[in-house]
Amino acid sequence: MQTISQPRQSFLVFTAIAGLGVLGGLLAGFLVGINPVLPVAAFVAIAIVLSFFSSFETVILSLLVIRSSLDIFSAYQIPALLAIGLDVLALMYVAASVLTRQPIKTDNFWWFFLGWVALQGMWVVLLPLGGLGMGSGLLSESIREWIRLFSMVMVYLLVMQLKDHLSPQRLISILLLSLIAPLTVAAVQIVIPPSMLPSLLVFDSGGTFEAGSRINGTLGHPATFSTFTVLAIGLAYWKFTQSVQKWPWLLLMGIAAFFLVSSKSLTGLSMMMVFVVIIMVPRLNILNLLGGVVFIALVIALFGSSEFGQERLSSVMNTPLLNPDINWSRAILLSWRDGNSFNWRIAQWTFLLDAWREHPILGHGIASSKYITPFNHLAHNDYVRALAEGGTVGLSLFLLFLGAQFVRLLKLMTMAPRQGGQWTLCLVLISLLLAMMLGMTTDNVLTHTTLFFYWWTLFAIAGWDWQEFPKLSK
Repeated sequence: MQTISQPRQSFLVFTAIAGLGVLGGLLAGFLVGINPVLPVAAFVAIAIVLSFFSSFETVILSLLVIRSSLDIFSAYQIPALLAIGLDVLALMYVAASVLTRQPIKTDNFWWFFLGWVALQGMWVVLLPLGGLGMGSGLLSESIREWIRLFSMVMVYLLVMQLKDHLSPQRLISILLLSLIAPLTVAAVQIVIPPSMLPSLLVFDSGGTFEAGSRINGTLGHPATFSTFTVLAIGLAYWKFTQSVQKWPWLLLMGIAAFFLVSSKSLTGLSMMMVFVVIIMVPRLNILNLLGGVVFIALVIALFGSSEFGQERLSSVMNTPLLNPDINWSRAILLSWRDGNSFNWRIAQWTFLLDAWREHPILGHGIASSKYITPFNHLAHNDYVRALAEGGTVGLSLFLLFLGAQFVRLLKLMTMAPRQGGQWTLCLVLISLLLAMMLGMTTDNVLTHTTLFFYWWTLFAIAGWDWQEFPKLSK
């Protein structure tokens, strides 16, 4: 048998390393030419993949915590890269588990979720075939939206794999770390003039930020930040019910409510009120009723005390919903020039419904709503969006999906010990679900990826067998 001498072996190793170095340099230069952040992202991705199987729990927990901090890097496609990376990691985990004959933990709802997302792929397939209202020019947008939905399924799957590694109480406590970055940046945006802030922290939907205006933390848009703060209130409430020391969680709820008001989002404010009302119902007594009323009253008073809040409330009065002198046709005409976002919504919904009538069965395709109206903007109503994009079939599947989540949580709640950690988490999630369903009537809640990243994490945890972890991990 022929062997390679030691000097020659060393030379070959050196040549291989040098060659990889040259290829790596060329690849890095290519990536820098596309986007300066991509080489860093590639390096981080490689590090995550290498440590994934050796430190599975640490990697997943780290990704769960940092997701709330990444939307400020949307211009560099970092959230999208994370979503794709999670998909790859999850598929690698499944492949490795199959090859090594290790069990993959799922539950019945995960399979339902996977099937629902797979059905959404039907619109992606029909689009280039000419079976929908839009043509193949929308294909890349549709694929991107489908991958975003699929990533939520993979988040659910990865969280399920933590089932034997952590107690649900401990995992929820770790998730609270994800609140630090958004709330800290929101505080900075309030107290420090924009001229003194790093460029990453000076932004909103229009690309600018002014001290004292609507804040968005690290979530990129005030509406997205507002729905995230409602989730933060829900997590803080869960900790409040499960902890001996109550005041830290009362304080956190108050801080989150303050930032919610500072986002100046009526959608978020409405969601918060629905959440508080629903959460009080099973525990209704004089003390809880008084606390809930005071909490809602303080938030509304704080919102109405600002000039912007007064303008927002006044604008609601100048819509067909509350002003009998303004009909729907007039609201559509006014939407082009009066700056009233509610009249603009009425016009947008009308245009979307008109577009749906042209293709009533299957609609125009996933992610098409912002291309089928004169405004070229998102629907600001997830039900109208589902109807315009997916037709009657798409809306029916969407409503079925929402109903299935409610039934799943209600079933888990009835099976759990009353007032226990799992029972209370299910109550929190039901309250959040109903709040989101209200928010979907006037906003693009479905596009709030960060919110649903944590929603599906908590949803998966709610289905664990909490009786295996009887002692609360504080």
